[in-house]
Amino acid sequence: MVWTGTWVAERLGVELIGDEELPALLGLALRRNPKRAHLLVSSVLGKHVPQRPSVVYGAGLDLGRRVRALLGDEEAARAVVLGYAETATALGHAVADGLALAPYLHSTRRPVAGVARAGGFEESHSHATSHLLLPEDPKLLAGDGPLVLVDDEFSTGNTVLNTIRDLHERHPRERYVVVALVDMRSAADHDRLDAFAGEIGARVDLIARAAGTVRLPEGVLEKGRALVAEHEAVREPEAAPPTPAFVRAHLDWPRDLPDGGRHGFTPEHRERLEAALPALAAGAEEALRGSPGTGRVLVLGFEELMYAPLRLGTALEEAGHDVRYSTTTRSPVLAVDDPGYAIRTRLVFPAHDDPADGPGERYAYNVAGAGFDAVVLVVDSAADTPALHAPDGLLARLAEHVPHVVLAVIPSYAPGTAGTTRPVENGGADETPVTATEATEAPERSSMLPEPLRGPAFSSYAPDEVGWLLQDLSDVELEAPTEEREEAIQSGGAHYAESLPVEYQPSERYQELFHTALESSAARIARAVGTVTETVLAERAGTPVLVSLARAGTPVGVLMRRWARARHGLELPHYAVSIVRGRGIDANALRWLAAHHDPADVVFVDGWTGKGAITRELAEALKDFDGFDPDIAVLADPGSCVRTYGTREDFLIPSACLNSTVSGLISRTVLRPDLVGPDDFHGAKFYRELAGSDVSGAFLDAVAARFDEVAATVDTDVKELLAADRDPTWEGWAAVERISEEYGIHDVNLVKPGVGETTRVLLRRVPWKILAKRGADADLAHVRLLAEQRGVPVEEVDDLPYSCVGLIHPKYTRGATGADGKAVASQ
Repeated sequence: MVWTGTWVAERLGVELIGDEELPALLGLALRRNPKRAHLLVSSVLGKHVPQRPSVVYGAGLDLGRRVRALLGDEEAARAVVLGYAETATALGHAVADGLALAPYLHSTRRPVAGVARAGGFEESHSHATSHLLLPEDPKLLAGDGPLVLVDDEFSTGNTVLNTIRDLHERHPRERYVVVALVDMRSAADHDRLDAFAGEIGARVDLIARAAGTVRLPEGVLEKGRALVAEHEAVREPEAAPPTPAFVRAHLDWPRDLPDGGRHGFTPEHRERLEAALPALAAGAEEALRGSPGTGRVLVLGFEELMYAPLRLGTALEEAGHDVRYSTTTRSPVLAVDDPGYAIRTRLVFPAHDDPADGPGERYAYNVAGAGFDAVVLVVDSAADTPALHAPDGLLARLAEHVPHVVLAVIPSYAPGTAGTTRPVENGGADETPVTATEATEAPERSSMLPEPLRGPAFSSYAPDEVGWLLQDLSDVELEAPTEEREEAIQSGGAHYAESLPVEYQPSERYQELFHTALESSAARIARAVGTVTETVLAERAGTPVLVSLARAGTPVGVLMRRWARARHGLELPHYAVSIVRGRGIDANALRWLAAHHDPADVVFVDGWTGKGAITRELAEALKDFDGFDPDIAVLADPGSCVRTYGTREDFLIPSACLNSTVSGLISRTVLRPDLVGPDDFHGAKFYRELAGSDVSGAFLDAVAARFDEVAATVDTDVKELLAADRDPTWEGWAAVERISEEYGIHDVNLVKPGVGETTRVLLRRVPWKILAKRGADADLAHVRLLAEQRGVPVEEVDDLPYSCVGLIHPKYTRGATGADGKAVASQ
């Protein structure tokens, strides 16, 4: 028999190395994924390859029994089993059945309104990465007994590390057991998990059916993409879809029994399901009676809904039917009709559960051409929508290839709806909704959102200080000479976010200025940090989620988080997102936030306001997203653009003096269509090579060290602020418009007010001149030094609401000059 990994192995040079059982358990395929070219396709999981239900269920039962033998009955009874969505939801449930004594929960990518999140974690290599934990009983994960984590494939250990890190911080345990069909980790990954277990002081055991590694040759990603492009360019003609012809199965699903482990599944639930299985199988058999031929049946589940279809399949198999089992998926995989390739055929159809990220393709693999006489499609009632019944929907696609189609709908279960569900009646797609849960169960979110990046892999900040909702472009050459960038930006040939300036390397004299400024202003900054944080805590119900605007807002977000922890013992979540003038905020980052937190809890954070352009940009961008408050919390608001601030004075914030070396070694964010697709976060670079010049930690520590001494002053400031009229006056915007006209610039985007923005002009753009408020010398030493180094005149002016204003050279070309200090040279 031909190994179903041969085709990929021969073309990409991928090698599967390990136990003799591996080739029987795994095949290979190619996927459309920027992080991995290959896909390990399990023959016993029941996701991509139809398999006998008894084989699929038996694989999980056996692993569960091994866990019980490892733990002993006493510890097994204290355990909780956790499975991973979407692929391992049934496997985890079967492991829990083998363990027999423990409740089961699986992660989900379907947020459910009104259900509190008990945790969340990321799966970095997956096509769909963000996991939510939504137990109906909040105590389910709060115990200290063993936690059993179940996944189909243990490839790097990242998913398990993310899970344990998240849950261990909330509810520490002494023991974890990791369970997988195959353990494919490298030696380095083995060591990393061991080191992590030692770090948290817990025991971590691993049980797998087989072990090995995948050896990947150099350039495999590029070769894989080329192969996918080559074969997807040749598309087979498809027949016109018929009108969906199907019968509905009447399944007598037990009242108030969960349809799976999304909200928890107890041993008592298991007993009820076992007792109901014969009747459920009888309902499916009744619908199958008209099936032609020998009655070779496929039971097809739906994405995360894997366990209920699997158990229905095992019941039909025990009743004497020739049954196979698999499920639909979001995962895009190349199909090649070759016996040495694991995915022979692919059915493509639109999503039919009204997902939050909008219309998208879904897939059923190895169904077409497999010789099935009948298919029993099992979905939950939230997915029994008009899209399922449409001419191009899943029912129609199945009818093209299988003579007899049966639809079995299980009532969707959501906490708080017990006693409200009605039996699913036989009828059409336009029936009255069958359960009350449709009003409360939210659809799945975007499948393409990766995990937040964290230090030390991305940025020099500690991993708990900030999670960057960005993609890492460190290996991409993005820097361009400042003069070239300026000319391209002003000519309309490029947007400023499409490239990066060459990182400014401060001279020894300039670094001395930074440290002097930090020493003299640390208490002033600490006071502003405390004031803005206390204002946020006073005016926001619940636990605020800090979302800083990368990168200037990120040091401020870290400091606000430190203040809340030092003064109140609060651990505020903190993320950094990208916002680009003229292009808006990163919409995918907002989707990620909405899936993991209540948008009403999100507080956007920035360093300072200039003329308020970003304030306006954010307010406009959020019109398309429900629940987010557009008010930005800033340290300094000299332009009077926001309500939440630490001060409205325009003073030197030392983090404005430098670029990446005071911002965790992260670049300004990048938005370029060839690098950032519709399902990607905006990008940024991590300048690891500048670690020797990094003062990010020194800046944070110097400010945080002054928290205690300013605490009393902050309390007074906050009382006064909360009682004051803080409505924005936008006086800064008016000043910018006046300066733009007075100096003949006629473009407010080239006028950058405030110490922070003026510093940016001198570090990143082509400055024309600096306007300095007479008498503001204390905050402008670094500005004058930079201006001197670049040969930029500094003009002393009166009646300026800011300490200084930077003017970008208007109508810039590399031969342009200003004539008289006010006139603008033409191009």
